[in-house]
Amino acid sequence: MTSDTHSTQRAQHPRRPLSPLRPLTARGRDEPHRVASPLELFFDLCFVVAIAQAGVQLAHAVAEGHAGEGVLNYAMQFFSIWWAWMNFSWFASAYDNDDVLYRVVTLVQIAGVLVLAAGVSRAFEQHDYLVVWLGYVIMRLAMATQWLRAAKDAQGPERTMAVRYAAGVLLCMVGWSGLVVAPEPARAWVFLVMVIAELSVPLYAEKDFSTPWHPHHISERYGLFTIIVLGETIAAATVAVKSGVDEHDALGELLPIAAGGLLIVFAAWWIYFVVPIHGHLRSSRQAFLWGYGHYLIFASAATIGAGLEVAVTQAVGKAHISTLTASAAVTLPTALYLLTVWALHARHYKVGLTQQLALPLAALLVLGCTFLGHWAVLAAGLVSALTVATGVTLTARTAAAEESGTGTETETTATAG
Repeated sequence: MTSDTHSTQRAQHPRRPLSPLRPLTARGRDEPHRVASPLELFFDLCFVVAIAQAGVQLAHAVAEGHAGEGVLNYAMQFFSIWWAWMNFSWFASAYDNDDVLYRVVTLVQIAGVLVLAAGVSRAFEQHDYLVVWLGYVIMRLAMATQWLRAAKDAQGPERTMAVRYAAGVLLCMVGWSGLVVAPEPARAWVFLVMVIAELSVPLYAEKDFSTPWHPHHISERYGLFTIIVLGETIAAATVAVKSGVDEHDALGELLPIAAGGLLIVFAAWWIYFVVPIHGHLRSSRQAFLWGYGHYLIFASAATIGAGLEVAVTQAVGKAHISTLTASAAVTLPTALYLLTVWALHARHYKVGLTQQLALPLAALLVLGCTFLGHWAVLAAGLVSALTVATGVTLTARTAAAEESGTGTETETTATAG
């Protein structure tokens, strides 16, 4: 039976009764009503555990005055978390057959990310990457197993593509051991080399055959992960504010931070989901750029939560940093989020120069809020909220103008007729 036949059957019967083993063949890219599965949602939720651990360590590092070192460690660990999540998500969009073995291997990947999460604090505090690396090894061995299964049931260029993926995943997994065995000063260079190697694997593997990922499914998966990351940001900020109120009775100092943080997160959600991005994902080249760019979206969204923790800690006098530094911990990732969402999402749907400049200008204004002292976070939240209001207003005016133009054109045509 050919891969096309299997894809057609999967499109017609996407959720068949659970079976121990079935061929791991490609799903149809035009499969109707394709949505995220409960297993994928569980997968995302477990990954956020690792992101939360990294965020806590970043907040501690910044609050202690070690922002540069903290950001570098956070970037390294967040990349390993995000890359493992992204590899699974794109594979599942193309090959999820939902049999018992597929589920078990996916659960092994989840176990790997939990091991990685357990090693985050040691990596931050002691620069010991052994546990993080072991968690990554578990995840990547499971991913290679999935690709080898796909290769077994594929033929021709598709089989070659799957074998390349498996080989690339395994080779990079070995390369990451440099973080464990290399001298500490060399680890940043090991990280940089391995990032380039990891990002190159899909480009090489798919140079002759592209995986049949589903545009609507992929956009939904990224959107769901964005929601979970923003939710973790709210949770982290809530815990920080509660701790500040309980331990220091500093409600007056913390209310502006809490209100501003909430407005930032609400605006971040609104801005991301204001347009249906799946229509933009028409080719693998566009999808690669869009998918890779989400490293900055996810990382900045998660960093906002860590920044709010830092702002709370500084407000109650427990941080060894200035108000300016604490404010920047919130405004910098917020501005980065606005710019990256504009670059990857919004700019493709904005009409006219005014709409195109709304988010970049908002990012600049948020950066300017850094210098407003204790009111910086609240001001950044107000700017974010006003950005949403401005976007809604401009969109409504554009729609009204188009309707008016269409009505005038129709009336003119009728009169001429």
